[in-house]
Amino acid sequence: MSFKLVTLLVIVLGVLAVAQLVRLYELSSKLRNRREEDITTRDNKLNANLLLVFMFAFYGFFLYLMATYGWTGRGDAASKHGVETDWLLNLNFGIIFAIFFLTNTLLFGFAWKYVKKPGVKAYFYPHNNKLELIWTVVPASVLTVIIILGLKSWNDVTGDSGKESIKVELFSKQFDWTARYAGQDNILGKFDYKLTTQENELALLTSATLDSAIKYMEFGKADSTLMGIKLLESKLNNPKNMFIPEDREKMEVDLDRKTRLLRLLYQMKARHNAKLDASTYDDIIQKDTLHLVVNKEYEVSFRAKDVIHSAYFLHLRSQMNTVPGLTTRMKFTPTITTKEMRERRNDPKFNYVLMCNKICGGAHYKMKMIVVIDSPAQYKAWLKSKSTFKDDFLKAPVAPAPTEAPADSVKMAKL
Repeated sequence: MSFKLVTLLVIVLGVLAVAQLVRLYELSSKLRNRREEDITTRDNKLNANLLLVFMFAFYGFFLYLMATYGWTGRGDAASKHGVETDWLLNLNFGIIFAIFFLTNTLLFGFAWKYVKKPGVKAYFYPHNNKLELIWTVVPASVLTVIIILGLKSWNDVTGDSGKESIKVELFSKQFDWTARYAGQDNILGKFDYKLTTQENELALLTSATLDSAIKYMEFGKADSTLMGIKLLESKLNNPKNMFIPEDREKMEVDLDRKTRLLRLLYQMKARHNAKLDASTYDDIIQKDTLHLVVNKEYEVSFRAKDVIHSAYFLHLRSQMNTVPGLTTRMKFTPTITTKEMRERRNDPKFNYVLMCNKICGGAHYKMKMIVVIDSPAQYKAWLKSKSTFKDDFLKAPVAPAPTEAPADSVKMAKL
């Protein structure tokens, strides 16, 4: 017989035994002509003493957990502002714990001290203006201090970064992260969602990506189920093609959307300043690991493609929502390298990690990115080994345009 089965049987038998004891108590009360609502002085004293015992056991268990698992279990903060954030969090915990012990001591202590006694009538004390004022003003004052300190920390994290800060962008989508480094000029290139293609996932804006997006819109891609404008027009205008009304309507709507988007792309191309391409071409795109250099300030921008995500750096004590259609930003300065943190924790497998802290879909649990904090020499060597966006984009193979739609069905693009 397995241990789990034995445990289950013990629990079931215990519940049955308790039920029988309760039933026995009810029968004995009936034999003594005692009503259920009649509570004896002995029972009152027993309950009062048990409440006092429970209070000390409760405190003892709480202190045991704190001693065993630590103050909060967060470990050392690995960023400059993280130290201040931990101090503020510890202040909050200190206030919470003080109130926790005070209120519970009053609760259980009063239940023990003022237990019902024979011949003693309870004193009716409905209201006291001074007490009302005290427990309104004191919590309000404490909360005011906490909120002011919190706003100061928040402004420090989201305020303007220094001129020497390194610019990085994090692009989120279900269910991964993509990092973009600003390159040699430390200027992140511009982007526009209308330029999103298979080769330009981050929708970066250059003369080449504009031409690619226009070609993609006009002709589509051979390795894609999306049809370009030319093929859509050919299909719709060919008298030999017979469509049911619903399919024709979908194709016409798709053609109208793509035609309007194509006009916008041509307008963007006419206004585009090719001199700005250099700021985009030297950007570095990184998908597997986010590398940071120690003791350097970072200004991090965030974008989202699909739904709201949340960039959560546990060890850097930083978090920021990423919102579709909106760029958010924050700054931080890493202070402990990955190697140093592994030595502190005595864990050679430790890694910093970027996680999504919003439930963003079915595979939310695996939306992670390893973060490596390097020494200056390590970071410089790593950065030197990476190719730029210009190298990656211009060297990417271009698939030919399709000449026919998929034979089984016409799949519409929703842009």
